[in-house]
Amino acid sequence: MSPTTSTRHGPLTSAQAAEVRRLADAVAERDGVEPLGEQTLLDLDDPAADHVLAEDGGLVGYGQLGPERGGVRTAELVVAPHARGAGLGRSVLDALLAAADHPGSVRLWAHDTSDAARALARDAGLTSVRELWRMARGLDGPLPAATLPGDVTLRAFVEGRDEAAWLAANAAAFAHHPEQGTLTAADLAARQAEPWFDAGDLLLAERGGALAGFVWTKVTPPLGELYVVGVVPEAQGSGLGRGLTAAALAHLRGRGVTRAVLFTDADNTPAVRTYTAAGFATDRVDTQFAAT
Repeated sequence: MSPTTSTRHGPLTSAQAAEVRRLADAVAERDGVEPLGEQTLLDLDDPAADHVLAEDGGLVGYGQLGPERGGVRTAELVVAPHARGAGLGRSVLDALLAAADHPGSVRLWAHDTSDAARALARDAGLTSVRELWRMARGLDGPLPAATLPGDVTLRAFVEGRDEAAWLAANAAAFAHHPEQGTLTAADLAARQAEPWFDAGDLLLAERGGALAGFVWTKVTPPLGELYVVGVVPEAQGSGLGRGLTAAALAHLRGRGVTRAVLFTDADNTPAVRTYTAAGFATDRVDTQFAAT
């Protein structure tokens, strides 16, 4: 028998969410790359998300159409290895597209884009519109000097005090970014509730008592991630981004991790230049597809 596919609007039950996480973890272990991004997992209980569940004696396929953010709804899907090759991925994708009021607003992510993912998107009439590079470097060799502009000081984030200022600085730094720039207080709180969050890993750069930039690191041994590096427009071009990148690498090495990674848009030339100069090289490409 073929898997039974159903669509659900609104939060998954705790049992369903746990099944999705187990499926994603199993596929990540098998494929070596996570099939669902962090935001998709955080949106398992979002009231505005749509979910496609494919079951065959258990969950064998899952897709999500996330809530609208900046006029875009992000889609991701995962199929258990033993259920691949029979058209289930296409069925889940078709159901996701059908759940959208405006299919043109859907943006499908494929992580560590494979030929199979490209073929699935192409057959559904989707084309590549964006590339996200994962860049990586080891932390056992020399690190760049963590030099900040002379009037800038660096300190750790303080929970219960710095949220509003960080949200304002983040919105300014990423005003044109389709995901990062739209983070809300609820989005920040959701990340603070995650097991990996440590306020000491979010470093704030201050100038004259105001936030000029920040670097948020995420430690999941053996990897450390430069989760977000942001500089407000007034401080851009001052070398603060380079200084924050170097400070993050030193911080991560002090936390005991051996390899650092980050994600950046392929067409963000200034960021790619900064990270390349800090010793990073691209080791994975994620692709976003959309109807054209």
